[in-house]
Amino acid sequence: MKLDEAKSTICSYIDDISDELIAISHAIHENPELGYEEHFAHEQLTQVLIDKGLDVSTGAYELDTAFEATAGKTGPVVALLCEYDALPGIGHACGHNIIAAAGIGAGLAASTLAETFNGRLRILGTPAEEGGGGKVRMLNKGAFESVEAVLMVHPADADLPNISSLAVQQLKATYTGKAAHAAAAPEKGINALDGAVLGYMGVAALRQHIAPDERLHGIFTSGGQKANIVPETAESTWYARSATMERLEVLKARLVETLNGGAKSAGCDIQIEWINEPYAEVLDNTPLLDAYIKNSESIGRIVKPSDGDGVVGSTDLGNVSHIVPSIHPMVKIAPEGTAIHTVDFEKCAKSEEADKGLLDSSKALAMTVIDCWYDSSLLNQAKEFFQP
Repeated sequence: MKLDEAKSTICSYIDDISDELIAISHAIHENPELGYEEHFAHEQLTQVLIDKGLDVSTGAYELDTAFEATAGKTGPVVALLCEYDALPGIGHACGHNIIAAAGIGAGLAASTLAETFNGRLRILGTPAEEGGGGKVRMLNKGAFESVEAVLMVHPADADLPNISSLAVQQLKATYTGKAAHAAAAPEKGINALDGAVLGYMGVAALRQHIAPDERLHGIFTSGGQKANIVPETAESTWYARSATMERLEVLKARLVETLNGGAKSAGCDIQIEWINEPYAEVLDNTPLLDAYIKNSESIGRIVKPSDGDGVVGSTDLGNVSHIVPSIHPMVKIAPEGTAIHTVDFEKCAKSEEADKGLLDSSKALAMTVIDCWYDSSLLNQAKEFFQP
């Protein structure tokens, strides 16, 4: 089978199952689940893979809501990734329902030609991208062994070649003081909330003196029970982000020093806990990305770099991209200027434009898988470009 014929077949297949893919996207959107709690999404996605005849492992890599589906017996292994966790309070405001359905559509389509082109496919359901690090845990358990290319898409307000990614890690600060009656004997108390607030104010001042591509942002998660009791405990959580893992370590140290200063000023104790493993910055693989962009353009969807910063964020795909050549292009599903992680974007993630973005990106991904199988030079170029 010629390459053009194969790609036409792939696109026709996705058109044939388009109603099913859209229904999956909408169902996951209507049933948002937080990281490692995505049981409904896990069931929806694995069932369609099973129904289509793929070999599926549920609860894969010791994670209840992860999965793996495979096709093909010999040849290079290409992985397609699905994400499907939601955000607290605002549901699928990151559009992971689209990522999930696009990955499934591309995987089902490509799997029909795995034997024809002597290739192997691994469709991975990766839970808890929003801070839980599902891909990092799966990476550590061997999910990406033997994989030569990793492909996925992410929704946005424009068709972009990548996310402007930052390395990130989360921190929890727990402050401990001493309770006292705030009116009768305030001098006997040590105010843990004061320590948290002073730490917050210190970080606010620190923000003036960090690089433009760095971020520090946090919230208070507890700060006392009643106003007439000196707070004995308080807690805050923070995100530290920087352009590289190396610079992130420096920024993390500055954050800890500042929070410790707040606690010392208030006379309370502080316990610092770094949550999960850090997310690395994404290393975009240009040969793979060029193939995806060409395939996207072949169906009329033009991918161009942003005039500004594009979509700035962090993802656990970054850790994978330091081990395996990877891409993370963005597909337009919302009006320009609609930011992810907002109520407006959540509404857009279940719209006609989102449905079209899902189908188009599914086709572009599937065609890129075929490129990897058809011409070994693409994977060779990807390996040569790759600098872990």
